[in-house]
Amino acid sequence: MVETIAVRGLWKEFDGVTAVADVSFGVGEREFFTLLGPSGCGKSTTLRCVAGLELPTRGEIVIGGRVVSAPSAGVFVPPERRAIGMVFQNYAVWPHMTVFDNVAYPLRLQKMDGAAVARSVGQILEVVALTGLERRYPAQLSGGQQQRVALARALVRRPAVLLLDEPLSNLDAKLREQMRFELKELQRRIAVPILYVTHDQAEAMAMSDRVAVMNAGRIVQVGGPLEIYARPADRFVADFIGLMNFIPGEVRRVEDGRVLVRALGGEVWVSATAPPTGAVIMAVRPEDIGLGTGPLSGTVAVRNFMGNFVDYKVRAGGHILRVQSPTTQVFEEGAPVGITFDRALLFADESR
Repeated sequence: MVETIAVRGLWKEFDGVTAVADVSFGVGEREFFTLLGPSGCGKSTTLRCVAGLELPTRGEIVIGGRVVSAPSAGVFVPPERRAIGMVFQNYAVWPHMTVFDNVAYPLRLQKMDGAAVARSVGQILEVVALTGLERRYPAQLSGGQQQRVALARALVRRPAVLLLDEPLSNLDAKLREQMRFELKELQRRIAVPILYVTHDQAEAMAMSDRVAVMNAGRIVQVGGPLEIYARPADRFVADFIGLMNFIPGEVRRVEDGRVLVRALGGEVWVSATAPPTGAVIMAVRPEDIGLGTGPLSGTVAVRNFMGNFVDYKVRAGGHILRVQSPTTQVFEEGAPVGITFDRALLFADESR
C-alpha cells in the first residue's frame, strides 16, 4: 500500500502528561482512515500533530513522501506548508463572507488571479453540490450546507490529504446520517485520502476503510470495520464497539472449536477460538443470542419494537442480557424463555 500519511512512534506530552504514546499508522493514497475512541484518548491530539497544530514530543510524521515533523532531526514544517486540508468540529466558516468568498479565501492568500479563483471555486462548489448558493451567507444555509462550505474550502487547494476532526458532531441525528453517505461518496469522487477523528462508532463503521481504536493515548487495534466489530483485540474494544453483553463463566470443555461454558446457572456451548481456560468473561453480541428453547433459562423483562427487529432485556441468572431478535418470533414481557449463544468471545477473568 502506498502511504500518503505515515505516523511513526508519535509521542505528545503536555507538562509531563502523556496524551499520545508511541502511535504508529499509515493512511493509503485513497483510503478513508478513522481514529476512533472515547474523549481524552488522544485522537484529536494525534490529528493536530499531523496537521502541524501541535509540536510532537518525539516521533516522525510524513505526508506525501515528505517528512513534515521529526523533533529528533529538528524538522517541523508549519501547517500552511503542509499539503493538507482540514475541517474542524465547528466548521469555522466566516459569517461575514459569502459562500464564494469563504471558499476562495485560501486561493486569494496564495495571490491567485481572479479568473483562476473563480474557475477553481466553481469546480469545487459543483463537487460538493453548492452550485447556485455562491452569494449566500452562512446564516442563510442549513447545517449540512455550512459543513459542505467548510469541506469545499479545505478541498479547493487540492490537498494531498483531508483531515476531519469530528465534523458531524454539531448536526442533528438525521442530517448526520445523511452526511455520512455524502462524505463517503465525496471521498470516492475526489480520490483524496481522509484521516478522520470521531468518538461515534456508527460514523467510523459506516464510512471507514480502516479504523484505529485508541485508548489512553495508544492505538489498541487497527482493522476494517467488520474485523473490529467481529474480532475485537481486547475487552476494551469489545465494550467500546457496538453493544456487548459481558457474562462471567467457567470453561468446562473444548471440542472442535466449540467451548462448553458454565454460566448463568447452567452450561452452554459456544463457538469460540482459542479460549482461555478456567474463569472467563463471555462477550456476546445481542444478535448472537437466541431466544425460545435452549440450555439456559431466563425471563423477558423489557420488550421494545424497533421496526426491523425486537430489542429485549432478558433476566437470567442474576444478570440482564440485551438481546436483539427478528420480528418473526416475538415474546411477551414476563414470558419464560430458553437461551442459546451462537457465538462468543472469551476473555480471561482477571478479577477471579
